[in-house]
Amino acid sequence: MRRGLFPVAGTDEAGRGPLAGPVVAAAVILDEGNIPTGLNDSKKLTAAHRERLFDEILAAATVSIASSCPRHIDARDIRKASLDAMRRAVAGLALPPLHVLTDGRDVPDGLICSGRAVIKGDSRSLSIAAASIIAKVTRDRMMTRAALTFPAYGFESHAGYGTDRHRTAIAISGPCILHRMSFRPLRSDVEEMCG
Repeated sequence: MRRGLFPVAGTDEAGRGPLAGPVVAAAVILDEGNIPTGLNDSKKLTAAHRERLFDEILAAATVSIASSCPRHIDARDIRKASLDAMRRAVAGLALPPLHVLTDGRDVPDGLICSGRAVIKGDSRSLSIAAASIIAKVTRDRMMTRAALTFPAYGFESHAGYGTDRHRTAIAISGPCILHRMSFRPLRSDVEEMCG
């Protein structure tokens, strides 16, 4: 704000590491007069706390959400798919930002304004923390819904991460359309079948 760069959007993603499901990004512009209390890195909050803050952020801030599906992740790689989702989330904001703070080491290409990467940004920036909460809750809800269509994998309990239960389900049922075939162990299975 002191540099005349307001509004500022924070952006973050959820779901870079799982074996299944989309990567989800959110962009958030907070109302400086109505910032929800307790904002922090989504990984440091309980599920109940994230859910409460999710509703408060949506009620008080300008929010946009975008995702990249497993097919997009496989075609481009997870880093590029994550950055693309962040770029689209920023572009979807109803209030165009003058500056964007992104969590991590990279600023997405093609932003509508200037941007800066902030390492551990979800612990250092309230806007990025808010985006991390929106992205995490949205993705968790998507995976819970996916479990209704693909009940064999237990997505509602692990959100697509490579738990023992999930790996066992893949071994028994094989992968589904939500699995990232470029991720190990799925990629190694494909290589063995094709080799």
